[in-house]
Amino acid sequence: MKRSNDRARERLLLFALRLIFTLFLPLFLTILHTALTQLANKLPGEMSSDVSMVSDDEQPLGAISSTNGTAKSIINGNGHLKVEPADSAMSEDDSPPLSTYSKATQSRKPNGIIKSEASSEDDDDVPLASSPAKPTKSATRSKPAAQSRKRGRPSKHVQSSDEEEEVPLASSPAKQTKSAAIRMPGASKATTKQVNGNGVVKSESDGESAAPLAKRKRASTGKTKAPPKKKVKMEDSEDEDDAPAPVKKPRKSKAKVKAESEAEASSGDEKPKKAKGKKAALKKSKDESGSPEKPKRKGKAKEEADEEEVYRWWEAQQANGDGEEKWQTLEHNGVIFPPPYEPLPSNVKMKYKGKSVDLPPEAEEVAGFYAAMIETDHAQDSTFNKNFFDDWLKVLKEYPPRNNVKITSFESCDFRPMYEHFEAEKAKKKALSTAEKKELKKQKDAVEEKYVTCVLDGRKEKVGNFRVEPPGLFRGRGDHPKKGALKFRVRPEDITINIGEGIPVPVPNMSGNWKQVVHDKTVTWLANWVENVNGNYKYVFLAAGSSLKGQSDMTKFEKARELKNHVDRIRQDYNADLRSKVMADRQRATTMYFIDRLALRAGNEKGEDEADTVGCCSLRCEHVTLEAPNFIIFDFLGKDSIRYYNRVSVEPQVFKNIRYFKENKEDSDNLFDRVNTSLLNKHLASYMKGLTAKVFRTYNASITFQQQLDENTPANASVQEKLNAYNQANRMVAILCNHQRSAPKTHEQSMGKMRDKLRSFKYDRMKLRHVLFSLDSKYKKKKLYADDESDLDDDWIEEHEDSLKKKEIERTEKKFAKDNEKLVAEGGKPHKDSVLQEKIEAVEADFNKLAKERGTQKATLKRERPVDKIEEAIQKLDDKIKTFKLQMDDREAGKEVALGTSKINYLDPRITAAWCKIHDVPIEKIFSKTLLVKFPWAMEVQDGWKF
Repeated sequence: MKRSNDRARERLLLFALRLIFTLFLPLFLTILHTALTQLANKLPGEMSSDVSMVSDDEQPLGAISSTNGTAKSIINGNGHLKVEPADSAMSEDDSPPLSTYSKATQSRKPNGIIKSEASSEDDDDVPLASSPAKPTKSATRSKPAAQSRKRGRPSKHVQSSDEEEEVPLASSPAKQTKSAAIRMPGASKATTKQVNGNGVVKSESDGESAAPLAKRKRASTGKTKAPPKKKVKMEDSEDEDDAPAPVKKPRKSKAKVKAESEAEASSGDEKPKKAKGKKAALKKSKDESGSPEKPKRKGKAKEEADEEEVYRWWEAQQANGDGEEKWQTLEHNGVIFPPPYEPLPSNVKMKYKGKSVDLPPEAEEVAGFYAAMIETDHAQDSTFNKNFFDDWLKVLKEYPPRNNVKITSFESCDFRPMYEHFEAEKAKKKALSTAEKKELKKQKDAVEEKYVTCVLDGRKEKVGNFRVEPPGLFRGRGDHPKKGALKFRVRPEDITINIGEGIPVPVPNMSGNWKQVVHDKTVTWLANWVENVNGNYKYVFLAAGSSLKGQSDMTKFEKARELKNHVDRIRQDYNADLRSKVMADRQRATTMYFIDRLALRAGNEKGEDEADTVGCCSLRCEHVTLEAPNFIIFDFLGKDSIRYYNRVSVEPQVFKNIRYFKENKEDSDNLFDRVNTSLLNKHLASYMKGLTAKVFRTYNASITFQQQLDENTPANASVQEKLNAYNQANRMVAILCNHQRSAPKTHEQSMGKMRDKLRSFKYDRMKLRHVLFSLDSKYKKKKLYADDESDLDDDWIEEHEDSLKKKEIERTEKKFAKDNEKLVAEGGKPHKDSVLQEKIEAVEADFNKLAKERGTQKATLKRERPVDKIEEAIQKLDDKIKTFKLQMDDREAGKEVALGTSKINYLDPRITAAWCKIHDVPIEKIFSKTLLVKFPWAMEVQDGWKF
């Protein structure tokens, strides 16, 4: 009996303890949560430093579990601390992932699965500031607080999955990223989708880190391989993400999901924001039908574009400077060499003094280089011919003709048979069907596929010029002394490969070994070699849209923009030095005046075997003419042998200096004999780090462009008028930088076509006017319709209508043939030729009617239309005519100006992007697809940005 009473008392005591624990524990946790939240808000930086558990690598804030096993406290991405009850705590042997807890919690299942409990309405995905890394086991407990004070940047909110998902422990990254597994329809596994610190969206599982290698700790050796990829269809995504094999996970009941979501919503975190746009639509469709509706695809190109990762380097980190490491790991397949020479058919021979010459392949190949060009301007140039023949004779000496013909005179050589063969081969290729051309392109792409991309710091990047230039004849620019010289075939023994240490060295696609293999992380080239004509280095770089090229461009324009802060002081100093008693200082100040005001290139010394092109520092007395009172005439060959001619007024002191510098000198003497480019750039660098004459040129181009756009862009105007203003500003920069070109040979022809097209618009307008006159004669008195269209005479109208008639008959015949093919394919009988004849006769009848209407100011339409619709159509034609005239004016004005050079190299692309936003002009009308790929960082410029 006593034992029974003791047991009853024990049970009663246990029940009382449980009741007290149940009643008072939530109150205690609430008080503790409030206190810790206030402390976290007051000292977010210190709290993150003291509380977060990090591995050896720098880690952001994560989750920590309390030591008593009854509760755990969590610091989310906003620096808020919250406490969860004991049922979600982990044992000391379990190491929870240091992942982002932004409006979400994670708990441990008995089977070792981490459960992600997220609110159903999260913010849109936002790129994080840091990338994930793997945690070591129990790192969150064993490491003392004193050893874990490396601070990580707190992450922004990242949207979680719409469902409650479970993530394998091994797949959770140590850094602060958002991770959520998504169940596949009919699949037994799941993947995790992450937005890492670089803004790259990736899918991962089984412990593979999704972050690019570039964003991991710099101290690492960088020998990690990129995770294997597998296409998996994601339910909540409109594209297909590359992801490893998914892991099996159980699905939670809807009731439990709802209960936990409500409990979490009241736990003290910030109120979740509603999902917007496409994600909200997907969520809504899922709520209604149980699974999200899959958006429709927009073609194969869209799918391929969706599958490509976009590395937002401009958000991830700042560009590296010269001499610093540009990458950690680099893997590529080298370069692709041109195919070997294929000898010509035995019946195709060049002739010497009327006799066929049997050349060995080595000599025949060089002869073919010249034969292919005999109808070009190059073959009419004596320097080109001399250099070719001299180099060919050297080849003939080593590989003489098989039939012992002695070739000594260039004039006696006849390359016409070879030329005709090449032209016939071109015609054959041109005559190939579309399917055959596509097949050839497909084969070529398959051969080059592995050379197109490389793996830089764990991510794919496109390679630029991966093809080695084939042998040929050097053309040069302008009056180059070496034009026509033979360019040798480049072999593997000529090429140095730059690749990551420990990476397998690529095998050349022709016999031979690389000259050298280096592992230089401070340069961005993948391969280089020295060409034989001028002894210049040739490089293989990444493509224009790559991260390294983008960083280089952005650094260049930021450097030019920084010059704004120093340019006033520089100008003040060189204006003072224009009167300096030290001759070297006075000459330097004068060159700086020209570089600043005229955007001249600095100019380098040239050898005798190089083209005689000059810049500011290398001007000779013959290049400068003085004209009183203060005009200077420049006349010299600049870069690429483009003539620079300019008559400018200058400051009186500058005029006086040039006259003084020319005294007692010959025309061939240097004008600035005490200044060179190195001394000038060294002086400029004393004002600003990295400042050179080239930076001045970029600055002057961009600032001039910005000023021209601000001053001359019309506010209330059509898109074409704004585009004309943009192109005019671009032309002003091109003129400043001397970006000239010869008018295209087809310019007049294309302008003639444009004039005919403009007349066709006017013809259409005239016919609509005449329709109005036929309907009501009062329209003849209205000023808007009374005047006849200019430059439409009867002869042109007759010719135009005949042309329209021929096109309409051709269209009718093609449609008839296509319809017959369709009928035969469906098992039917084709239409008889009489049907086609009837249709042609109907077309001829329509145009005979037009012929009768000429000169009557009356016309009818095939289908009747209301008067207001006709008036509307005339108004549209008026607008079209106005726009087309503007296009013609723009093309005529730019026929001798190269607008592309400044747009690619000298104009900050952010100026264009900001201008397009302000004036509602589609940037696609200005930037080609290539430029949009080259300058992705500039497309996100803030509103109202100025250079």
